[in-house]
Amino acid sequence: MITFGFLFIPRSFDIVVLEDADQIIIEQIDIPQTQQIDLPPPPARPSVPIESEDEDLADDLTIEETDLESFEAWDAPPPPPEGPRVKFIPYDDPPKPLTTIKPKYPEIAQEAGIEGTVIVQVFVDKKGRVKETIILKGIPNTGLDEAAIDAIHRTRFKPAKQRERAVGVWISIPVNFKLK
Repeated sequence: MITFGFLFIPRSFDIVVLEDADQIIIEQIDIPQTQQIDLPPPPARPSVPIESEDEDLADDLTIEETDLESFEAWDAPPPPPEGPRVKFIPYDDPPKPLTTIKPKYPEIAQEAGIEGTVIVQVFVDKKGRVKETIILKGIPNTGLDEAAIDAIHRTRFKPAKQRERAVGVWISIPVNFKLK
């Protein structure tokens, strides 16, 4: 029946003529098959422990009860070393040296070629004089610590101010020793 319909129904379609078009050449490339790598076998399962047939082991081994009441506590660790006990005094303006701090380089340190920084904690009173000194970080057995303390003792300071009043305060002063 379908073929009968095609024969008797008039053609109402226009015939389209295709013009010569550029032909595209499709190149075919053979891709080699990838090589499959065999995975190593999984590791062997761990063996199941087997009871020892050794006769040296005691079958009726018992653990005695532990008496915690007679347990002596260990000694507590020693307290940390205490540094200098310095009372903090608040201030608005810190003390300032009136002249530069010029330490005398000890001959033994010069000959040995020793350089470094000595940090000295200093109490400067209301009048700007150094009353106490403590070495915070020094270079022992070189004479540099003593030279730094001597230089600071020779220096006068403008005292610290708290609300426009002179107060005595603790400050830390680094003293540099560098060879020329």
